[in-house]
Amino acid sequence: MRVRLHFFALYRDMAGTDATDVELPDGATAAELIGRLRDRGGSLARLPAEPAVAVNLAYAPLDTVLRDGDEVALLPPVAGG
Repeated sequence: MRVRLHFFALYRDMAGTDATDVELPDGATAAELIGRLRDRGGSLARLPAEPAVAVNLAYAPLDTVLRDGDEVALLPPVAGG
């Protein structure tokens, strides 16, 4: 299956792009997607093991099972004051 992955802020800088398509096996979870990104090495290896994610515009736990055509966003931590 193929999902569309969106990167924001610091994660966009790490990835060098704002979006990419990723091929995953059927039944893969958001956590497995993160693991694959970290395993690619380079700057994406510095992704936290449990970043905030959104699936199809809604925050989702990392055990969310992804489906073909889903849009997944990696949301970096924010600071305020």
